[in-house]
Amino acid sequence: MAKKADIGSKRLISLAPEAWVTWVTQQPDLTVTEFLTSDFQWISRENDVLIKVRSPDQGEFLVLNELQLRYDKHMPLRIRAYVALAEERYHLPVYPVLINILPPGKTPQIPSTYRSEFMGIEASQDYRVINLWEVDVELVFRDNLSTLLPFVPILKGGNEPQQVQQALIQLRANEQLQELEPLLSFFASFVLDASVIQEIMRWDMAVLRESPWYQEILKEGLQQGKIELVVNLLTEQFGVLPFETRQRVENLSSEQLNTLAKHYLTLNSIEELERWCDDQTS
Repeated sequence: MAKKADIGSKRLISLAPEAWVTWVTQQPDLTVTEFLTSDFQWISRENDVLIKVRSPDQGEFLVLNELQLRYDKHMPLRIRAYVALAEERYHLPVYPVLINILPPGKTPQIPSTYRSEFMGIEASQDYRVINLWEVDVELVFRDNLSTLLPFVPILKGGNEPQQVQQALIQLRANEQLQELEPLLSFFASFVLDASVIQEIMRWDMAVLRESPWYQEILKEGLQQGKIELVVNLLTEQFGVLPFETRQRVENLSSEQLNTLAKHYLTLNSIEELERWCDDQTS
């Protein structure tokens, strides 16, 4: 039985950092010199990985990696903030990359830029977007991108037993990579039957329930179900909600949704609902 995996973003990237930064920047001959902290005074997120690299052509710069299980509509603004804070703190140019692991349910167009304008003042931030479901699985094996081996089942063309088997062989051939078997199993569960995964990996599928990725998916599903329940209750109470009002409800925390579900009958109008939402964010 494989050991329980440390599958944080920093741990994954640190398995083959030069190959990773070369892939996400499309720049050759990069040397990783340091993993820097991305914990800033106002922002701290586990999914950020900030790496200082050196290039023969560009000199020293930072690669800001943001790994998301699924795309978050607030991410363009967050990346703008992360880039500015990193530049101010380290006084180096920043190359930001957003890596989305699973496709969003409704498949919206994922932007690669942030733009805002207020009273004639404009702000903008470009960043590279990599959607793993669009990455050809053969690239992983050809370019020895060991960091991506656990994601093989969800890559383009990776949802076949033979591809998962090949990824497993490469993981088990490297002692450092063996701990990533649970993550490979987890993503294989999205595309293959449990019996097929068990046959390939000789795994007890209960191990997947210990995975932080599994817990995040479960939490995400529960949150989405809770949102739909509360929106349905409010629709019965007030009729179809205005778009802006529905968005405000969808942005409530799990605890706030619980409170709203208990007390929505005390609200007599959409205006009262909006004032209630105002109170939650004040």
